[in-house]
Amino acid sequence: MKKMDYQNVKGTQDYLPEAEVIRREVRRTLEDVFIQYGCKPLETPILNYTELLASKYAGGAEILEEMYTLTDRGERDLALRYDLTIPFAKVAAMNPTIPMPFKRYEIGKVFRDGPIKAGRFREFTQCDVDIVGAESQVAEAELMMMAVDAFGKLDMKVTIQYNNRKLLTGILEVFGVEEDRINQAVLILDKLEKIGVDSVISELSDLSIADSTNQLIQQFLTDSDNNRLGYFESYADQNDQIREGLDELKELTSYLEFLEINEQCVFNPFLARGLEIYTGTIYEIFLTDGSITSSIGSGGRYDNAIGGLLGTGENVSTVGISFGLDVIYAAIMTTKQNGMKSATVDYYIIPLGTGKEALRVANDLRKKGYIVELEMSSRKLGKLLEKANKEGVRNVIVIGEEEVRKNQFKVKDMVTGEEKVWEMNALK
Repeated sequence: MKKMDYQNVKGTQDYLPEAEVIRREVRRTLEDVFIQYGCKPLETPILNYTELLASKYAGGAEILEEMYTLTDRGERDLALRYDLTIPFAKVAAMNPTIPMPFKRYEIGKVFRDGPIKAGRFREFTQCDVDIVGAESQVAEAELMMMAVDAFGKLDMKVTIQYNNRKLLTGILEVFGVEEDRINQAVLILDKLEKIGVDSVISELSDLSIADSTNQLIQQFLTDSDNNRLGYFESYADQNDQIREGLDELKELTSYLEFLEINEQCVFNPFLARGLEIYTGTIYEIFLTDGSITSSIGSGGRYDNAIGGLLGTGENVSTVGISFGLDVIYAAIMTTKQNGMKSATVDYYIIPLGTGKEALRVANDLRKKGYIVELEMSSRKLGKLLEKANKEGVRNVIVIGEEEVRKNQFKVKDMVTGEEKVWEMNALK
């Protein structure tokens, strides 16, 4: 018989208990922060109609190339969700009576058939927060503050880069990029840090953008003053989008300064967030030390999505942020700044021919709220104590026939070596 190939599908990964304990601690930490900020939980289906995920108000052409598609027995066109944003926009569109502003969080699996690198897989977990019904930049400021709080609790130093799509598309319009090429040009600018100025200009030329326009873009990309909002003031009178984007960023900056997180939040005029869904402020979160170059969180404003799905074309103020659980875990393991311990057991019980009595003690301790592991093998005591030490379990209980006869047992502290005698009946 031919042996089966048990390798994981490319881009997927198993997380054994030692890793999964850390991942779940990250997840719990994020969820606690989300709840602290008044967000309500939501769960959406992994499986969706392709038409929904391929909507022009969704992720855009680039992300659709990575979408997993399939058909069911009824020959309906379906797809696995590639993010949590569009399924959420669908919920908001289908439930117009939800009180606004509505703040929700969702943690779940998403799927993209894209490139694989450190912390980036094809099946991964996103942790999202979205706010519907808040026009002010206070919504963006709160989500950025939330990110600073969350990573502070995870003991990770991060930098949040931010920009505004109106600023970026407006400057491209002023430079002479035609309207039907704006989104493609933005996607190319989004590659700036990866491929450099020369390659960006070369790709823009392939869009049949005029040489004079390319020269203006190149000058913009290399100007030493472009990292200040004041750089764009001279263009604001020429383009309404630039004026709107500037006003929004000035409002946001005032909040960041008042919250005293402006040093962690840096304006990046080239940040594009390639997805076509974004309409205003955008941001990406990076490890300050650069130990992982991928962003570990991102988001922005997407006011067109809900109205677009409803078919009204109405702008519905919506802004969100997403944290990548897998890339955060990879960052924790890379930087070794892991204060999270894999040992979660309060008591480890080793029975020596006393299975029933040990099971009762374990049950009594669990009723008191303790986390208890009951050994079920017949390995020698020395090996089992080694296991306890290796896994960092502090309290070990050995129950033999003598302990049963005396109706008591000893609790050994594996760190200090101290032993305490407990009466079995005292646990009830």
